Amino acid sequence: MGHHKSKSPRYPKSHLMAASGIAAALSIFLLVIPTTEVEAKKTLVQLDLQELRLEGSEPALSEELDALISETVTITSPLQLTSTSESMSTAASPEVVQAGISLQPVAAEPAEAPAPEWSSVTVAPGDTLSIVFQNAGLSANTLHAVVNSSKDAKAFTRLRVGQELELKLDDEGQLLGMRSKLNSLETIRVDRDGDSYAFSKDVIEPDVSTRFANGSIDSSLFVAAQNAGLSHNLTMQMANIFGYDVDFAREIRQGDSFEVLFEEKHIDDQRVGTGNILAARFTNRGKTYTAVRYTDRNGQSSYYRADGTSMRKAFIRTPVEFARISSRFNPGRRHPVLNKIRAHKGVDYAAATGTPIKATGDGRVVHVGRKGGYGNTVVIKHGQTYQTLYAHMSRYASGLRAGSNVSQGQVIGYVGATGLATGPHLHYEFQVNGTHVDPLSVKLPASDPIPQGERTAFMALSNQLMASLDQQGATQLAQLDE
Repeated sequence: MGHHKSKSPRYPKSHLMAASGIAAALSIFLLVIPTTEVEAKKTLVQLDLQELRLEGSEPALSEELDALISETVTITSPLQLTSTSESMSTAASPEVVQAGISLQPVAAEPAEAPAPEWSSVTVAPGDTLSIVFQNAGLSANTLHAVVNSSKDAKAFTRLRVGQELELKLDDEGQLLGMRSKLNSLETIRVDRDGDSYAFSKDVIEPDVSTRFANGSIDSSLFVAAQNAGLSHNLTMQMANIFGYDVDFAREIRQGDSFEVLFEEKHIDDQRVGTGNILAARFTNRGKTYTAVRYTDRNGQSSYYRADGTSMRKAFIRTPVEFARISSRFNPGRRHPVLNKIRAHKGVDYAAATGTPIKATGDGRVVHVGRKGGYGNTVVIKHGQTYQTLYAHMSRYASGLRAGSNVSQGQVIGYVGATGLATGPHLHYEFQVNGTHVDPLSVKLPASDPIPQGERTAFMALSNQLMASLDQQGATQLAQLDE
């Protein structure tokens, strides 16, 4: 009985090359066509393979072609495209490689979602943070989470007209972050942190330089200061520094002058604000007053005269800034409402309703409330010798009550016309040992001079700053003469 070895069928080389080419083409074709076109294209591929099968007489080749046709029917998604291409590549016959066709698996790279971007909102008149959130499609719960994320985050509720708020939302419209530039130096923001929000503040440290300004008063201090390049804040600072010696409400004269060395803040050569006055001179009615800022070893800063004596007196001269004196101290004045002689034991300062009233010295409040014709009144006792009274207030400062301790310059109430008053003004009285004196002419006690242990350091600084004022002034005069 003879033995016959089973032999693998041998296909014509032309058939093998054709089949391999079709397989390779199919693999590449299925990898590059869009998913939406697979169903439309696979029928054409099937027809091409069927025609090839009809030409081949070997059953095994037909079976391989049938398998290829079957695979084209199962491809319906991008994921199947990838898996099919991998299987076909790994099963590629040597003939396919020899034919110069390399089948490498193509990894489908997921498309990266665009990163959320910041959108800007400009605060309009009447806008609140709640309205801004509503317009952005954000919920009241999100607003509550932001505002209550920290004490500092409540700064976002104090919006100014024209302020820019920037919001960043995720794909679902939920808040990822919010930021706002408060000024050229400060930016505040909140960022989502899990189920809550985290507050942060970015503060830019500016470069600080020293600048000089001087001016002569023709009409008013503010006009002269503005012409000299001083900001409103610096002008007020200068008035407060010299306020113990100069009554800016009634003593400013044409020809008065000032010289100031002050800090100026810059970022990239752009002025972004001013700091403290370092030294100044103010000439009022021919008399010159000096001021030097000095910081002691404990970090406390105060102004002293150039010789080291204190500029600060136990009392400031006027409790209302830049008010007009409407009635002076007059023991024999006829009362404007009662129309009879009644001593005017103080000074009246006419000012708009709501103008802040300041305590003229450190002390303890002994009366807050109605006081006959004085209307709403505050009385402050300053040690054993002095007492001041402030009358006709429209309202008191929040939290002020009898027994409260107050500091010099602290706001204690606001100008009004309560009691026997013909219009809004402050009636101010000053008593020394129980006797009424004229607040405008009484000699006010001074505070302590520079401590002896600090005097050497202070005088070195004072001499340097005064010399700088002289030099800057001379340089400016020389430039004007050129």
